[in-house]
Amino acid sequence: MSSANEDFRVKFPLHILVWENDYRKLENQLGQNDIETVDPRGRTPVHLAVSLGHLESVRVLLRHGAEVTKENAKNWTVLQEAISTGDPEMVQLVLQRRDYLKASTALGGVPELLSKIRESPDFYMEMKWEFTSWIPLVSRVCPNDVCRIWKSGASLRVDATLLGFENMTWIRGRRSYIFRGDDTCTELMEVNHDEEVVDTERFDISREMEDVTLDSMQPAQQEVAKRLTSPIINTFLDTKEIAFERNKSGIWGWRSDRTEIVNGFEAKVFSVNNGNVVIRTRTEHLTDEEKAKIKSERNVLESILGTVEQHISAQGDLTLEYATATNPTAITPEEYFDPDFDLGDRDIGRPIELTIRTQKFKATLWMSEEHPLSLVEQVTPIIDLMARTSAHFARLRDFVTLNFPPGFPVKIEIPLFHVLNAKITFGSVNKCSTGEPVDTPPSATTPTPSEGDGEATVPPLFQVCPSVFEVPGHYRLRGGHRGGHTPMSNNDEELLQYAIHQSLLESSGVPGQDTNWDYANGDLADNGFSSQSERSIPEGALVDLGDTSSPASSVSTSSPDSELRLAMELSARAQADEERRRRQEEEDLERILQLSLTEK
Repeated sequence: MSSANEDFRVKFPLHILVWENDYRKLENQLGQNDIETVDPRGRTPVHLAVSLGHLESVRVLLRHGAEVTKENAKNWTVLQEAISTGDPEMVQLVLQRRDYLKASTALGGVPELLSKIRESPDFYMEMKWEFTSWIPLVSRVCPNDVCRIWKSGASLRVDATLLGFENMTWIRGRRSYIFRGDDTCTELMEVNHDEEVVDTERFDISREMEDVTLDSMQPAQQEVAKRLTSPIINTFLDTKEIAFERNKSGIWGWRSDRTEIVNGFEAKVFSVNNGNVVIRTRTEHLTDEEKAKIKSERNVLESILGTVEQHISAQGDLTLEYATATNPTAITPEEYFDPDFDLGDRDIGRPIELTIRTQKFKATLWMSEEHPLSLVEQVTPIIDLMARTSAHFARLRDFVTLNFPPGFPVKIEIPLFHVLNAKITFGSVNKCSTGEPVDTPPSATTPTPSEGDGEATVPPLFQVCPSVFEVPGHYRLRGGHRGGHTPMSNNDEELLQYAIHQSLLESSGVPGQDTNWDYANGDLADNGFSSQSERSIPEGALVDLGDTSSPASSVSTSSPDSELRLAMELSARAQADEERRRRQEEEDLERILQLSLTEK
């Protein structure tokens, strides 16, 4: 035992000092050992220090540059583990270092992004976003958007109209994001065409990186308090078992690989199978009242989503004589650092309370091997850039990093959140070199090379007009930080409540509260509300239309349970109609094929 004891003390000297919270000796040893060494339980020294609640050791490790964004063996970050301790000082310390690292890393990555964008050929394209849901109620209120993208040299412009989802309302507006710069100086403009205002942010990258200091990243007390009173939520796409499978078409054994024409390009259709959306929620740091509130808010959504839910509570036997708050099962160093010793359900840190929700998802890819654009060289850097300000671009970025089949994804259908899917279609490639609207519809085929003297000529290189990246002269300029907008929420409860609200309004026929959905452009026209605040529904509430004086509002004065039942009936009715329509189409097709065979 003595030799084994000496063995782990030699292998993990920093971890041992952290375990003993000998922060003075730890300070002296840091220069001689790797600060990112991982112990047999998958923790770096800073992860171990946070889990054990050793604030002094955490302070020393962070001062020497310990990585706070790394995940431990159970895929939790240092900040998430710090929140689980419930210690405000620990959270403030780690959050400050995390924000400092994020800011310096983001600025440091700008030259690389600029280089990628500059080196790729110039182009124009459109990304059509169609948001849908498998829940008919939600699907009826999902908007669409078309992002127009111009790229020339190191200049980039992205036009969009869907800005986010907040307070039960889709936020729309005409915005252009213009990105211009070189390796050292960058200019980012957000152009608000509705108000004819331009917010410009210019920064010298090297100077900005010098200005990003640890002191400047001090988090507000309210931010720390909010994190300590909210659940720790980790959402990710589990792609370990993911597989791309060719879709088939045809019937009766005459099935073949399915291909479709998308915007003039022949594309192979693939199904993306064996993927899961996993949401892990930890609540051990919350009070009983906070836990009860979170559970009640989830009940409605869980009844509809049909997710698989797994609860994991406090581990091991918590009554051992030498147990402490951060080592509740009294694990010894010899046990912890021995990779062959089975700890079972025991672990260090605060006893965990974890809920895991899993839902399978299926995505679809349309891959074209004849498309002129390169996903990696031309499109991915732009998606990466937009992901910094857009939640749905961020989810698309996570997906396009997968190892796709050969070709360019001319169309992608992916899950954004539990109830919301996005279908993204790339089209109108190089159809517009100016900022004017495209005359040719997106579904038109790409032009073929002209024929002259019997020989095909090579088309000239596409060039974007420099005026695309200029702001109209009569727009008002503002310096400083851009006027940001709230990114699209990933709150499924909000989307579901909003859908139920719209459905109840339509079904009850409340006078003066007509709500029309313009399917052509995705704009929501609320004829009965005079302000945005009146349109909004408080987060966490279902629907309450009891203030309406009209007799027709009697449907709305019922309880939330009856409103949900009505909403579910409407949803089931819509699903049944869709299923009947699909079966009828299949029967008609089969009858036609049978007739064609008998006639022969």
